[in-house]
Parts: sequence; C-alpha cells; structure tokens
Amino acid sequence: MTNLVVTALAGIVFGLALAAPPGPMNAIIAEESVLRGWGAGFKAGLGAMTADAVFFVLALFGAVTVVDRLPTLRAAMVGVGGVLMLYFAYGAFTDATDGFVGDAELDDDRGFRKAFVLALTNPYQVVFWLTLGVGMLEPGTLDVFEPMPYLGPALAGTFVVATGTPTLLVGFFAGILVWIVGFPATLVRVGRRIDAFAPAVAYASAGVLAAFGVVFLSDAVETLL
Repeated sequence: MTNLVVTALAGIVFGLALAAPPGPMNAIIAEESVLRGWGAGFKAGLGAMTADAVFFVLALFGAVTVVDRLPTLRAAMVGVGGVLMLYFAYGAFTDATDGFVGDAELDDDRGFRKAFVLALTNPYQVVFWLTLGVGMLEPGTLDVFEPMPYLGPALAGTFVVATGTPTLLVGFFAGILVWIVGFPATLVRVGRRIDAFAPAVAYASAGVLAAFGVVFLSDAVETLL
C-alpha cells in the first residue's frame, strides 16, 4: 500500500510538472478563464489534457519517437504551432480590447479546440513524451532524487517509484486534472475581487502566445535551413 501511495504521488508530481509551468497552454487557459469563466478555462485545460492522452497512446506504440527521428517533421509541427500561437495571440488581444463577458452562453468548446490543436503541435509536450513520458511507460524503477546535483548521493534510494504501472499513469493524469481545475478557479476568484485583473491577464496571455509563436517559427525556420 505504501509503495502504491508513493507511486501515485510521484505521478501527480509529474503531471503538475508538465501542466504548471508558464507557457502557451496556460496562456490559453488563463485567457479563457478570465474572459469567459471557470468552465471555459477548465475546457481549455481539458483540451490540452486530451492531447496528452493522444501522446500517451502514441508513445505506448512507439509512434512518438518518429518525431525525434525526422527533423523536418518536427520543424513542420513547430512551424504550424508558431502560426497558431500568433493567430490565437491576435484573438486574445482582440477579446481583451473588446471587453470580457462571463455569460454561460459563451462558455462553449472553443477553448477546448484551441488548446487541443495547439498542444498537438507544442514541441514542449512532444519532448516531454519523448523523455520522461517514455520513461514512465517502460517497466522498471525510477529514483527521483538520484539525478539531483549535490544532494543526489545522499538522497538516493529514499524516493524510488515503479514505472510502467497503471498507478503512476493514473497519478500523472490526476496531477494534470488538479491543475486544470485549480488554476482557472484561482484566476476567476481573483478576477472577481480586482476589476483590472481580467483584462491584464488577457493582454498578458496574448503577449505570451505571441512570444512563443515567434520563438517557434524561428526554431522551425532554423531547422529547415
């Protein structure tokens, strides 16, 4: 039982490690949350999570490694992702400028579609599934603290989890679910108390998407050349 709990907690940590860092996915979740409410933000997060489920299936059958072996395919994916980010950045800026509404009628599936399509071309998620994701699927063990500099030798063996187990994978997706539920809820709660918060987050989201769009396009062009 103790090993199962430790493995599940490790999975949750891995899920949060993928979902929580600032980036294009969280920019879309933030934009949808502050402009259209918690439901829209959650659906956007669900779109990104669904893309992870797709990557999980592809990794399970070894298809994800094809991206690593074909630089041109990777560059094409990154380029498409860059164009989409710039397009979504323009939409986020326009929405923020026009004002925000939280009516349930506008709480549709557009955030889900945006996040899902963008996540499928997000190189960060692809790289995750090529590295840690593949490691989670392969049967074995993972010493979480051993790779750490300085403290690694002292902590080695204190947090060892079993990989390739359903418990780890369930914990992983549970960690993502915790984030896509809690992050939009936090943004909506703060936005209700601070009037200027929602448009500020929307403009910031547009800036993040635009910045990543430029970076991704530059990376794609450099790879192709």
